[in-house]
Amino acid sequence: INIARGSVVDEQALIEALQNEVIFAAGLDVYEKEPLQESALFTLPNVVTLPHVGSATAETRKKMANLAYKNLVEALEDKTPRYLVNPNFV
Repeated sequence: INIARGSVVDEQALIEALQNEVIFAAGLDVYEKEPLQESALFTLPNVVTLPHVGSATAETRKKMANLAYKNLVEALEDKTPRYLVNPNFV
């Protein structure tokens, strides 16, 4: 299962491993090149492909907006944002 970034997985190597049953199955919602056009991944019975929309629920988007708002307020108050993803670059 890859829900990170598409470039984490070598898709051609994955396809070959799936075809040769080196890997039993794969579930993907990210791809090397997006949007995924034609791909052998679509023809393999042991692959489930989904669009990268796992966070696209009203509840999740509301929480994401709230966290972004809190980060913005803290940054404007000259504080280190609590939910800062990359503190090494600030």
